[in-house]
Amino acid sequence: MRIGFAVCAVCLSSVASIALGDDTEVKNSEFIFEEAPFKSCHASTIVETTDGTLVAAWFGGTQEGHDDVGIWLSRKEGEHWTRPIEVATGVQYLKPGGEQHRHPCWNPVLYQPKGSALLLFYKCGPSPDAWWGMLMRSGDGGQRWSFPRRLPEGIAGPVKNKPIALPGGRLFCGSSSEDDGWRVHFEITPDLGRTWTRVGPINDGQEIGAIQPSILRHEGHTLQAIGRSKQGKLWTATSEDNGLTWGPMTLTSVANPNSGTDAVTLADGRHLLVYNDTPKGRTPLNVAVSKDGRDWEPVVTLEEEPGEYSYPAVIQSKDGMIHITYTWKRQLIKHAVIDPQTIE
Repeated sequence: MRIGFAVCAVCLSSVASIALGDDTEVKNSEFIFEEAPFKSCHASTIVETTDGTLVAAWFGGTQEGHDDVGIWLSRKEGEHWTRPIEVATGVQYLKPGGEQHRHPCWNPVLYQPKGSALLLFYKCGPSPDAWWGMLMRSGDGGQRWSFPRRLPEGIAGPVKNKPIALPGGRLFCGSSSEDDGWRVHFEITPDLGRTWTRVGPINDGQEIGAIQPSILRHEGHTLQAIGRSKQGKLWTATSEDNGLTWGPMTLTSVANPNSGTDAVTLADGRHLLVYNDTPKGRTPLNVAVSKDGRDWEPVVTLEEEPGEYSYPAVIQSKDGMIHITYTWKRQLIKHAVIDPQTIE
């Protein structure tokens, strides 16, 4: 059943063309859709395809964890985003008599390898402590998709945030589990999802309960992971051998209200973080930059009104612009563009 859901289309159109407050770093801010056949949405992801098209995806349905929650997707064609379409569901098999058995879908992650098909990772299952990884491929920039394939047992794929490419074509994915404490691990695939190696977990889930890593690049073979914790601060850890071994996990000074974050290393070497700068709640939603990945300077407030603004995804496109998508009150997905040259 399709559920019509509209949120004042006139109001949304006016917001989409206005920069946020006096933050000159925000070049554009817009809603990806104004009407949708689902009541709630969350956990967006964004990617730039080989031909320069932006593609965004998220999960949507009655509410998070409901069995009608699927993966929805939109492409930005010209100046406008296409109408959202459902590209994946949690249908697993047919019950006796032909009734479909369906699980909720969770946390899509889009990734565009060089010279290969667009990848869509997502999770499927009754809850985060019992879900499994799924993978689909698109050879035409997200217009048509392959049949979903379940990843090997114990492999979730990138659990929330985008992977990075390592030398030799290996794809390095930040992952985590929630079935035995919140623990971070990493998954490496040399062939874009066909075979996998798992590294970690790198914490015991007791002293620091941590999930959902983003991966930052430093000089040489050094990688830094940073993400969400139960301890009121972001956690971080460092590897000096391209992710094969990791130093101890520690807490940063950056506030985290147990909510998802994302980060990216920019082309100029700086690191950019999108997060909720508060110990409680999911507003405001902020952007910070760092030269070393340790000391973070807030530069932009994307949202600060009452409500939930959360689970950001961030990339830098080939033209240098920073693209951020995030959940807007669990009703809509918002897209913001920042020119990094205006960030001091």
